[in-house]
Amino acid sequence: MVEKETHNALTVSEISSLIKQSLEDEFSNVSVVGEISNFKAHYSGHWYFTLKDASAQINCTMWKGLNSYVFFKPQDGMKVIISGRVTVYPPRGNYQIDIRSMKPAGEGELQAAFERLKKKLAAEGLFDEVYKKPIPEYPNRIGIVTAINGAAFQDMISVAKRRYPLLEIIIASSKVQGEGAAEEIALRIQELNKLPGIDLLIVGRGGGSLEDLWAFNEEIVARAIFNSSVPVISAVGHEIDFTISDFAADLRAPTPSAAMELATPDINEIFAFINEFPYTFAKNMDDIINVRFDKLNSIKNSYGFRTTRDLVKNRSQFLDNLFYKFDNTFSKKILKYRTEAELLSKHLESFDTNRILKKGFALVKQKDKFIKRAAELDASGKMIIKFFDNEITLN
Repeated sequence: MVEKETHNALTVSEISSLIKQSLEDEFSNVSVVGEISNFKAHYSGHWYFTLKDASAQINCTMWKGLNSYVFFKPQDGMKVIISGRVTVYPPRGNYQIDIRSMKPAGEGELQAAFERLKKKLAAEGLFDEVYKKPIPEYPNRIGIVTAINGAAFQDMISVAKRRYPLLEIIIASSKVQGEGAAEEIALRIQELNKLPGIDLLIVGRGGGSLEDLWAFNEEIVARAIFNSSVPVISAVGHEIDFTISDFAADLRAPTPSAAMELATPDINEIFAFINEFPYTFAKNMDDIINVRFDKLNSIKNSYGFRTTRDLVKNRSQFLDNLFYKFDNTFSKKILKYRTEAELLSKHLESFDTNRILKKGFALVKQKDKFIKRAAELDASGKMIIKFFDNEITLN
């Protein structure tokens, strides 16, 4: 009995093969809507992720040769509609959907993906004004990343020839929609950055649907624009169209033609400037000199300078007063000392022997000294009598 049951039993491989055949025949062409989760882009180029809703989930695979036709980069949380077939992987007994095509579940999903990426890059600072590079006023060489056979490129060429025929244009032709477009745009930006003498880049394309413009909403393009050492003008679609590249660029133009208008000076204005230069230069110099003169006067008459000037004046006046006081005091001192000296001189003159002798007096000298008293005189001895005009010796 046991041998008979064993003889009728299926092996694991056999039952797995039957299930595989049954499932793959029954679900050979299905369309499923769900939310992407755990998305992984393998280095081989294949995509692996889970498609889920509120109650269930299923594994999905999309091979490199097919996922290159998807115009957008799948993101976790994005709601998509996939088409493919259910397959079974016997070694594990798992089933999955082998995807042949994928599209967003309506434009709302693309818009949601746009907002998620915009928020992410903004948080990293890719849109900050501090990183925006100035657009050169007189570029010599402009690099353009767009489709060389597109109307947008021809429009830009026409504008450049009309406005600034001296300009040299370097075209780095690229796909602007469809498979691989974002990667190719980013690569062309990097290539133009390696060329010498490029003053400005214009990256863009003409108008189209949200799907057509989606390559310019990819992260790889935004980062290539942000990392460009050359200033970048983003010119995608029409005036109402906004893309991630617009926010990452140094300047956004509403259309490709407008981008070339913003990038180039008008040669007619240059000629007009040259013709008017002799007059305007002299007038401008006069205006500049007058403005500077008024500014200097304003500074000179400002509170700070006025206070300093007043301080100098006050100190000068203080010094003048000191000199006056010194001179006045010194003069008085000199006059006083002169008067005292004259008085002393007169007093000394009153003791002058010659003046006394002139009055008729005489001096008696005996034994080398003047006789002051009669008792000191030796009448029998030698004496000298000194008059004003002469001396007489008596023996």
